[in-house]
Amino acid sequence: MRTILIAGCLVASALSATAQTKNAVSGATVERVLTTLAADDMQGRATGQPGQLKAAEFLASEFKRIGLQPLPGATSFMQEFPAYQSAVTSVAVTLNGTALPASQALAITSQPQLNWTGQDGVEVLVLGPTDTIQPHYREIFRPAKNLLVLLDPAQEAAFKSLAAQVSQPRISGEPNANLFSTVLVLAAGPAPAAYRVAASTATKTITLRNVVGCLPGQNPARAAEKVIFSGHYDHLGIIKPVAGDSIANGADDDASGTTAVVALAEYFKKQGNNARALVFVAFTAEEIGGFGARYFSKQLDPKELMAMFNIEMIGKLAKFGPKTAFITGYDKSDFGKLLQANLRGTDFKFEPDPYPEQNLFYRSDNATLAKLGVPAHTISTDQIPTDKLYHSVDDEVSSLNVKNMTDVISAIARSATGIVAGQQTPTRVAPEK
Repeated sequence: MRTILIAGCLVASALSATAQTKNAVSGATVERVLTTLAADDMQGRATGQPGQLKAAEFLASEFKRIGLQPLPGATSFMQEFPAYQSAVTSVAVTLNGTALPASQALAITSQPQLNWTGQDGVEVLVLGPTDTIQPHYREIFRPAKNLLVLLDPAQEAAFKSLAAQVSQPRISGEPNANLFSTVLVLAAGPAPAAYRVAASTATKTITLRNVVGCLPGQNPARAAEKVIFSGHYDHLGIIKPVAGDSIANGADDDASGTTAVVALAEYFKKQGNNARALVFVAFTAEEIGGFGARYFSKQLDPKELMAMFNIEMIGKLAKFGPKTAFITGYDKSDFGKLLQANLRGTDFKFEPDPYPEQNLFYRSDNATLAKLGVPAHTISTDQIPTDKLYHSVDDEVSSLNVKNMTDVISAIARSATGIVAGQQTPTRVAPEK
């Protein structure tokens, strides 16, 4: 009789362990995927570089292991699309009849040729020896008109830093994407009475890829409705060395969010009860303009997208403490309120974005679909105003709190249950005109 009781207890214990495994996000998967994506051999996963292709192949293998399917109509998990890589091949500038050395001029352009003179209506920006250049970054890198910038020679260090940034080929989602260009020279003001600028650019087509998998909806009445879980798997790649380290591993930004996508795919596959179709996507090119999210958004009907859980930088503690995260655009739909309601009885809490001045709602891959009316929000924990590891070579796995990160992913899984089951539908975001 005692043997039978012991055997019965062992069976019950095994069943309980199986149930717990099914109903929990795998901490082992979180640690393994995060460590793989942020390893040095991924070379920082820069868009269009070999390290990013290696990361994409790894993610596709994870989707296959889990048992996801490609999007309907697709033959693989790789969602490939063209992009355009431009490199400046020459730049020459003459100010008031004096030709500047080539080392004192740089061009930011995707146009095949530039030929400017003082009669062409080019705007001239003069930055003196004590002027701060950072406030002008947007107009320099994304000009709304042709721009000639004179940077005082006293700011040679800033000029060299900018030159290093633009020395790498630039990638855009469309050929000649920006009709306007910036030419920056190391020269003192005032604005020249006469000038001549000539520059040439070579452009080639390259292939970029999102990694996309799905779980078909189990309820025929809801199967056309889709819920998206996303993160971007690209990062900066190889950057300026610090203490001999030049690999920007991007552990938090955004290997952490991409890891969450894999872990959630594994979790919901185990549940096997999603009424709506679930789409899991790792975006490319977020860091250089969101081209991956833009392409993805054109492949689906926004009216069929019920919600988007975009996950960005969840590896560190939020300002609210352990077991908390914030949701961008909290006031733009009732997405956050629904998620928090589903966490009733737990000690986890989703908070509104505490950094509205950072405009985070429009700074990640949720923005493209949000502008189309989809309740697409980003979930994060990063204290971005004070995060000194952001976009640095020190964004390593060792800097992250993997246990808390797993708690965040588990909270996302639980909070999504009503939306996944078709029992909750967030209100739409007001579409932008």
